[in-house]
Amino acid sequence: MTDVATPERLEQVQAYYGARLRSSADLRTDACTTAESPAPRLAAALARVHPEVLERYYGCGLVAPEAIEGATILDLGSGAGRDAYTLAQLVGEGGRVIGVDATREQLAVARRHLEWHRERFGYARGNVAFVEHDLDHLATLPLEAGSVDVAVSNCVFNLLRDKGAAFRQVHRLLRAGGEFYFSDVYADRRLPRALLDDPELVGECLAGALYWNDFLALARAAGFGDPRLVTSRRLGIRDDRIAARLAPARFYAATWRLFKLEGLEPACEDYGQAVRYHGGIPGAEALVHLDGHHPFEAGKIVPVCGNSWRMLAETRLARWFSCFGDTTRHYGIFAGCGTSLPFAESGGEAPAAGACC
Repeated sequence: MTDVATPERLEQVQAYYGARLRSSADLRTDACTTAESPAPRLAAALARVHPEVLERYYGCGLVAPEAIEGATILDLGSGAGRDAYTLAQLVGEGGRVIGVDATREQLAVARRHLEWHRERFGYARGNVAFVEHDLDHLATLPLEAGSVDVAVSNCVFNLLRDKGAAFRQVHRLLRAGGEFYFSDVYADRRLPRALLDDPELVGECLAGALYWNDFLALARAAGFGDPRLVTSRRLGIRDDRIAARLAPARFYAATWRLFKLEGLEPACEDYGQAVRYHGGIPGAEALVHLDGHHPFEAGKIVPVCGNSWRMLAETRLARWFSCFGDTTRHYGIFAGCGTSLPFAESGGEAPAAGACC
């Protein structure tokens, strides 16, 4: 489970993303690219981001969770600012986005367009700030514990040396009921240690990919009980030489959401609880997804496990739901709470096996 990469990894990452890559077209695999088509509201927000910022994007997912108007968002590994400027529109002028990155060339691009985006969004004051900081040292990031509503990250945690420490620090920075909503690259097995410091494989977001079961263990140990898989897809490696070095390992891009809720149970327990979505979340007015297994249609009462109930009743999502029941009576475990490989082999839908409930 331990990533034994050397301290030189930061310099490798800075060189790869600051000097070697000039645009996403320079990548050798599709690990640091996004295949999902954005929903109309998100697509409209992306269309208002500066072209130079869009060109320097190296993410693997869409990290724009629902119902974030007015929220304080922490974007870890913000790069040239694509996600930060997109989220700045979704939180509104009353919200705040803090982008954190260690690569000066990327930050220079992001900061160059701060005023351009403020004017484009029609804000009287800017709501985005960028901080240069090594994510392997989040403990020294100048933010107070419990000051963040939502943390996001897009294909960055695989680059870190101590992922367990990073998860713990994100948990510390989040408010109670807050959320870490992030995309990253994962492997179906633990990779040989000899690959962990290869500059090219690190830069392509593959050498640092966690074995998915190790990720679950690290997230839970940091205090994030019951990680929820939102989307996943199998990655392709276009470079035959890189593919041969990594074979037979398989790689996946996946988006997870981790809630800061104390006492979440390790399995999907049935207490006879249910929820009803009122509808109306911007961009998800008629249908909203908690994760890949939990769609909620407006007006429909849906049975849920105790953990899902809490994720809706004790977070920013509560205002959009009616939550029925309590935990006074237990009916056993929901069927389908498994431990098999959770990722999709094709497309964006997670398989039925391993469903929460």
